[in-house]
Amino acid sequence: MNPTIRPFRIEISQAQIDDLRSRLAATRWPKPVVQDFSHGQAVSLVRELAAYWADGFDWRAQEARLNRHPQFVTEIDGQTIHFIHVKSKERNAFPLILTHGWPSSPAEYLDMIGPLTDPRSHGLDASLAFDLVIPSVPGMGLSSPLAAAGWDAARTAAAWDTLMKRLGYIRYGAQGGDVGALIGRELGILAPEGLAGVHVQQIFAFPTGAAGEMDGLSPFEMEGFKGLEYFRKYAGYVDIQSKRPGTLAYGLVDSPAALLSWNAELFFGFEGERAAQVDRDRFLTHVSLYWFSGTGGQAAEFYLANATTGAGYRDLPNHTPTAVAVFPEDFRSVRKFAARSHTRVVQWSEMPRGGHFANETEPQLVVDDLRRFFGRLREQDASNGRNDH
Repeated sequence: MNPTIRPFRIEISQAQIDDLRSRLAATRWPKPVVQDFSHGQAVSLVRELAAYWADGFDWRAQEARLNRHPQFVTEIDGQTIHFIHVKSKERNAFPLILTHGWPSSPAEYLDMIGPLTDPRSHGLDASLAFDLVIPSVPGMGLSSPLAAAGWDAARTAAAWDTLMKRLGYIRYGAQGGDVGALIGRELGILAPEGLAGVHVQQIFAFPTGAAGEMDGLSPFEMEGFKGLEYFRKYAGYVDIQSKRPGTLAYGLVDSPAALLSWNAELFFGFEGERAAQVDRDRFLTHVSLYWFSGTGGQAAEFYLANATTGAGYRDLPNHTPTAVAVFPEDFRSVRKFAARSHTRVVQWSEMPRGGHFANETEPQLVVDDLRRFFGRLREQDASNGRNDH
């Protein structure tokens, strides 16, 4: 293992950008059997996105925005790990590792960096500020190439603990949604020394069929089962990525239109219902990071690794203080089901709005929830005489 942490900048060559535009121009478009979203992402939407990616999207502006934040790479367990590391100017800031989802990237957190690291400039109480570590998940974007199979949520969680301690943090917290929630759950199960708490946007716990388990669920939770049925109807990507990511990879690394359509499923909705809400520039920033790094296929390996080990979904006991933020347009976690394995859920927030990628669509709600949770943990540390952040 090479413990060296090296500075990093994103520097995509003009030749790579020109190649992307040439490939988009040469796309052979499918002739759809239907014009809507019932069989997959509509050709009309993907053509619109491809046209903007080729002729309207300003990659250089997004590259510069990402490069405004300090970035680094290091090697952990044989794997290159890329991460953004933003330190607060406030004294005694609390270290926090933030983990993006799929098919997202660290750009998911761009609007949260300022309020969390520099609360004074955002009208927030400056007594609680954060040092942020925002890594790219192995095999996704800039944490590439994927060095080996088996990088599931548990292995990634262990790597995150190594990363935080390599950076000199003795006590820290973690946050994540989607893939990041799976990794956060595994961090809680691992319970490494120094982990203060985890904040997740989903706990993927489901009905078992046991007698009485549906009794007492709230109307909010019951309404969530409609969304679960919708997801089960359309989420073929989970099966494919969990079983045959290598076959899928040929299309995702060779055709930008294929990558574009595949990665649009979760952002735009299986029926295109969120098409009007999605920030095209942010979405194409994520897609571009996968495209330029050639990791559309490697990203899918995370699903196969988890399917093999059960990581991220296991009902192993998590005794780490945990907060759950449940967004109405997302998978609605059920507290009763979560309690089967999470013994210290100390904050449960049912949000008034927001969906699967709330870190970028509702950043203020997430920031406020993080500040409540980790503020309490920090107060408990102070009352217990801890000051090792």
